[in-house]
Amino acid sequence: MPDAETLAAYALRADDYADRFAKGRPDRHLEAFIAALPASARILDLGCGPGRAASRMMREGFEVDAWDASPEMARVALDRFGIDVRIATFDDLDATAVYDGIWANFSLLHAPRAEMPVHLARISRALKPGGFFHLGLKTGTGEARDSLGRFYTFYGEDELDGLLADAGFTVLDRTTGAEKGLGGTTDPFIILRARRND
Repeated sequence: MPDAETLAAYALRADDYADRFAKGRPDRHLEAFIAALPASARILDLGCGPGRAASRMMREGFEVDAWDASPEMARVALDRFGIDVRIATFDDLDATAVYDGIWANFSLLHAPRAEMPVHLARISRALKPGGFFHLGLKTGTGEARDSLGRFYTFYGEDELDGLLADAGFTVLDRTTGAEKGLGGTTDPFIILRARRND
């Protein structure tokens, strides 16, 4: 089940969140993800938020399933990009070998640490062999809430490498950095692109 306080925070700030990223430069990680996929790819945007990435992938001609647990984010995605978002959680993913790529950009960080192995196993199963997985998370230790009440789980690189390997992934590349978020703090992050093993 998604965290109620996190959903409430996004409900209040869905438009603010969308505005924050509306005019940013093209996402090089998204462009690399797109470039790695076959022309007829089917993609799951798992935690699509206001729909910017899903819209970009749709413009590329991909078949994109956009999911988010927040009805307010789904409304923003529909209003701004015409995307019909499925209101769904990580637990709703029960597909087998359906997707060429799964994009989970700073969405799985809202899941409790104890649930991450199950979520990664679901994602691995939903990908076709050799399919690509994009994962963005905040780095650090423990679990905490930000100033807006959103729940976060923080991960170390070695921990993530182990979790992904256990789920049947090979990490292809990674980027680390820090960025100021909606909550007002500057937090370190990691972005990984991995491939499901054949």
